[in-house]
Amino acid sequence: MITRTVSKNPRTTRGDLVNELQRAGTKVTKATISNTLRRQGLKSCSARRVPLLKPVHVQARLKFAREHLDDPEEDWENVIWSDETTIELFGKNSTRRVWRRKNAELHPKNTIPTVKHGGGNIMLWGCFSAKGPGRLIRVKERMNGAMYREILSDNLLPSARALKMKRGWVFQHDNDLKHTARATKEWLRKKHFKVLEWPSQSPDLNPIENLWRELKVRVAQQQPQNITALEEICMEEWAKIPATTLSNPSPETHDGAVIGCHRQTED
Repeated sequence: MITRTVSKNPRTTRGDLVNELQRAGTKVTKATISNTLRRQGLKSCSARRVPLLKPVHVQARLKFAREHLDDPEEDWENVIWSDETTIELFGKNSTRRVWRRKNAELHPKNTIPTVKHGGGNIMLWGCFSAKGPGRLIRVKERMNGAMYREILSDNLLPSARALKMKRGWVFQHDNDLKHTARATKEWLRKKHFKVLEWPSQSPDLNPIENLWRELKVRVAQQQPQNITALEEICMEEWAKIPATTLSNPSPETHDGAVIGCHRQTED
């Protein structure tokens, strides 16, 4: 009954199961429930946050996967992937674990410093290809369409040149309103940039998401103490990420996620 219940509803808690079994006339402890599920290969984990997908999104993702299923590896290597992300001071958006002795949880070595309101954050725009990281910049104001086009104007082509992209290289960005605004589309058309058609609600298909995670882990290890140091460390660590990490589909990042910008398909 226990295994059947959690298989049907993985969000069922041990307390729910204890109460349900008691109503059925069976008294068990939470420890017994944990051991029973563990023997069945089930363990309690944090639920992954994923994009909310409507049927239209599912169909668009499936269409994208089918259209690109047979694309050669060389095609993906000629894509510049881009995105924005926010990095918070004191690693608020990353999780750290420590090995410690009992009752040593407050030793400075075993803690992460925090301040009220999280200590601030910075927004970054970056891009990369299989050949290495492109430019990374800090976005100091609230981004709008005009600012986004200015960022692309100042950083996209220089990145392509630095990465020595082949003729006909493709630019990828998601369907954020700033990216899909008529003025932005027209700007990209006039610059003769080829843009990869992208399905909505699909950040998980973009390998730069794994690159952001790699960057955040590296930055957290440096423990920046203020916003200025946070920005400097972000830039330094970004530049240190080797091209082999970005192009090879077999090595793993610190959190076990592969960054490789090879074929992206749906199962």
